[in-house]
Amino acid sequence: MLKLLLLAGGLGTRLRSEIPDLPKVLAPINGIPFIHYIVKSYQKQGVVEIVFLLGYKNEMIIDYLEKSFPSLKKQYIIEKEQLGTGGAILQGVLNSDGDNFIITNGDTFFDVDLKNMIVNHKETACSIALKPMVNFDRYGSVTLDINNNISEFNEKKFCEKGYINGGVYILNKQAFLKHSFPKIFSFETGYLANKGIDKTLKGYISDGYFIDIGIPEDYTRAQKELSIK
Repeated sequence: MLKLLLLAGGLGTRLRSEIPDLPKVLAPINGIPFIHYIVKSYQKQGVVEIVFLLGYKNEMIIDYLEKSFPSLKKQYIIEKEQLGTGGAILQGVLNSDGDNFIITNGDTFFDVDLKNMIVNHKETACSIALKPMVNFDRYGSVTLDINNNISEFNEKKFCEKGYINGGVYILNKQAFLKHSFPKIFSFETGYLANKGIDKTLKGYISDGYFIDIGIPEDYTRAQKELSIK
């Protein structure tokens, strides 16, 4: 199983009304921090090493992880300033061993079959787990060709049905590092949707459970739907 890079450095400004004193990944879901659900889910799929990409209130996150997952093989990479998702991932890739990495957002729980996704990754620069959705406007949609290669990232607008970027990736280190990036950038727009970068992007469709707690409405919904099994 590949090494997992977990993005957990965001400020979580949209959730400040719900959790004014906590980093977003420690937002309690039925009394248990959200990051606990993510770590447990990946452990069940065979992930044995996680690199936590931290920033805002990293001391609180480290303290929680050390107490709750003492036997988990962990690495902490802490950004001294907000680097964006791309800058954080770049730090993680540069400071971690491996040829390919699983990457996930710390505010998203997506129940993807990792082993099958890895098999389908092959020689792709980056594989993206896609969630089928209906009647949505919160997310931009993704267009696929007949071979499930991603041909377009579409702006947010109402869609009756389509695929969204589920925030779980398999990234090839060599393909990623052959490009130059600024210190601070968005992985989504600066790499994935950047048409000036020559790359192959493969969509992996999964209808597993998905929730993004980035806004109060979905944070409230998570309280009803998530549980530790």
